[in-house]
Amino acid sequence: MLKKTFMAATIAVLPLAAHAQSFRAINDLFVVPLGGATFEVIEANGEGPRGIWCAAAEYAYNRLGADDRVYLRVGRSPAQSVAGRKAVGFTTDPAALPRAPFTSISLSTSQVGMGLPVLHAIQFCHDDELEPDFGF
Repeated sequence: MLKKTFMAATIAVLPLAAHAQSFRAINDLFVVPLGGATFEVIEANGEGPRGIWCAAAEYAYNRLGADDRVYLRVGRSPAQSVAGRKAVGFTTDPAALPRAPFTSISLSTSQVGMGLPVLHAIQFCHDDELEPDFGF
């Protein structure tokens, strides 16, 4: 039984291990570089748009040194880097977008071209610090 559990865990991690340059964000989502300023966030742990943008911004800032904006390049779709998984593609280069960049007051993982300031999106990584403590 232990051998089967170990084998299943190894098989589950193998696709990510193939990407030695992948980045593990603070919320445990993996970010995989796709070349240049483009990368994808692999969906996991039931994270919604805030968690996905958090991982994208953290990667952009810590690995690419970007402190300007991060843009949604490919909406939620099958991952390019990990078979059988869903991902959201991002870039820090507006010229790499298939349409003109824009800003929005809502958060999405499907509006291609939408951009946020990197430091704004990193704040989504710290949602727990924003919860009020009412002392109940």
